[in-house]
Amino acid sequence: MSRTDRKRLAQALILALIAVLAAAVPTGAAQASANLVANPGLEGLDSTGFPVCWERSGWGDQSFTFGLTSPGHTGAEAMQITLATSPNGDRKAMMLENPSCAPNVTPGHQYDLSAWYKTTTANTVMTMFRHDVAQGWVYWTDLATLPVTSAWAQKTVRTPQVPPNTDQIVWGVTIYGVGTLQTDDYAMNDVTAPAPDASCSAGDACTKGVWQVLPFNSPVRGIHTVVLKNGNVLLVAGSGNDPNAFAAGTFTTAVYQPATGTFINVPTPADLFCSGHVQLPDGRVLIMGGNKAYPAADGSHGYEGLKSSYIFDPATNSYSRVNDMSAGAWYPSATALGNGDVLSLGGLGEDSSGTVATQYFKTSQTRWLGLNEANQSWSFWGLYPSMILMQDGRLFYTGSHVFGNGLSGTGSSIYNYTANTITPVAGLQNKDQRDQSMSVLLPPAQDQKVITLGGGNIESNPDANRLTDLIDLKQATPAYTAGPLLPTGTLTGGVAETTTQGKMYVSAVLLPDGKVFETGGGLHNRADPVYEASMYNPATNTFTAGMATDPVPRTYHSSAFLLPDGRVMAVGNNPGDGSFDMRLSIYSPPYLFQGARPQVLSVASNQWAYGSTNTITVDGSILKAELIRPEAVTHSSDPNQRYVDLPMSVNGNTIGLNLTSNPNIAPTGWYMLFVVGTDGVPSVAQWVHVG
Repeated sequence: MSRTDRKRLAQALILALIAVLAAAVPTGAAQASANLVANPGLEGLDSTGFPVCWERSGWGDQSFTFGLTSPGHTGAEAMQITLATSPNGDRKAMMLENPSCAPNVTPGHQYDLSAWYKTTTANTVMTMFRHDVAQGWVYWTDLATLPVTSAWAQKTVRTPQVPPNTDQIVWGVTIYGVGTLQTDDYAMNDVTAPAPDASCSAGDACTKGVWQVLPFNSPVRGIHTVVLKNGNVLLVAGSGNDPNAFAAGTFTTAVYQPATGTFINVPTPADLFCSGHVQLPDGRVLIMGGNKAYPAADGSHGYEGLKSSYIFDPATNSYSRVNDMSAGAWYPSATALGNGDVLSLGGLGEDSSGTVATQYFKTSQTRWLGLNEANQSWSFWGLYPSMILMQDGRLFYTGSHVFGNGLSGTGSSIYNYTANTITPVAGLQNKDQRDQSMSVLLPPAQDQKVITLGGGNIESNPDANRLTDLIDLKQATPAYTAGPLLPTGTLTGGVAETTTQGKMYVSAVLLPDGKVFETGGGLHNRADPVYEASMYNPATNTFTAGMATDPVPRTYHSSAFLLPDGRVMAVGNNPGDGSFDMRLSIYSPPYLFQGARPQVLSVASNQWAYGSTNTITVDGSILKAELIRPEAVTHSSDPNQRYVDLPMSVNGNTIGLNLTSNPNIAPTGWYMLFVVGTDGVPSVAQWVHVG
């Protein structure tokens, strides 16, 4: 029977089934909120003997059987799938994508989904699809991994807020490993908490947020900033783009302690100016490369990259040296892989030429592999190429980079380290003017969507642009599409930008409410700061312009990053005259003025395994929860920034948070755990370790 015929048959049968099920409920019987699932107990069968409103679904080359088993959890029937082999793909016990069968939903609402199941494999997840009124049926998310059980067990998971333009969803249980899955007795209930009365008396801060310039300066030039697992902030200058400091061997680092507003000065072993940096699984920071030499006055060489590499330990506030990289690296990338290892690409080598070596740090051995131990494509990726880890382990080069034109070809690509292949990605607008644009993996990481913002070109030095580009990395052949233009701001003296002027040196920060705060920037190379900030909403693909602007100019060598208390900190500015602005700014987003903060009263364990459910207690209703990886940012680049959604299983104020089973979605390491109340206000973060 074709899919179309099956849907028509289901539409005819469902009306009769609903009448039978309704008649089975005694008149006047008390009921909880309505179960929105049609044929939840699977007892109504169609002419093929399969449950009405359910379908045999999935893809791949498995050897499988798909049918019914008796008895069910209750009643006579349960669905059963057995995979004898599973080289790829999956099979699903899934609701029909049919107007008569798919539950209707309301955008902004949340629903508890539950099913009873047995499974012999841990490769079992709850999966959702949603019907977008413009796009049709699209994959939404995997909600939770289901543990192996030989006895009937129930799993209940709360959905995220239903996205705009969604009118129906379907969901079910997926098996993607060898084994047997049985499911029965599905339920779906609307559990949306009433919207609280909005009451904000903070004036413009209610909608724009507010900046505060701190009453003290940074003791170092904060060119590199890393949020540490203890909530402190590592500020690395090295020579700080000061040739005189380099000549004197004056290299600096400081640790800022937000809780006390104090700094710890750290002895710095080398010129870590323009190095790469990334969080390791244990919360230490791997710092690679840096500056071996400034350009020679006679032009005989340019900047030269260091081979040396160090680990910074936040427990002791000290550096220790590891083995050298296989090639020098000034402006290298640094991407954490799902297993905690690190790939570094690009930058300038010891002879000022582009580094073409692929450099691989083996975390379990605390060392860089030799050239002959790592796969080599011998490709030059530019300076600070933005390399974002994808859910399948490949790296997406977004096209964001530093200094001059983009790479040849389309300017963006997907790099498969294992297969040693590079696949061009189409669609990036104006690829040669994306110098010091910024790219981020949008919330949630499970959606695999990336946005690239703004940019310019320090060589041709045009007006920086307003371009944004979006890509869905889940597509079979991902390609960029044009996004909404960045809002315009003002220049020095309050002069308004023209409709075509945007900015480079962009900072983009993932916030606990799922939005992206965009701030800082300049119109030209190390000149003409742009005073503008906006809030990007991935759910609606729109910018809210007119957020409060940092009174301190933030152009070259500036950064903005999320603090564990939900505020955003901004540092740095290094204009063309060689000066450096040492002022520090803090932004309080509008959500901090909307009501009391939810409280995380307890976390059962701060060590979280992949695919696990982790229990917390809170003091009231919670809208959502997520993990945000602490930032390590420089030059508008932090390819490891990510927001991982935690589908919830709710029992009053006790909440189970379901962590993805895919390490490429949440690479092993320390994360900030936020919960967000029904009024959109986030908690202060708790620190948890993943993997």
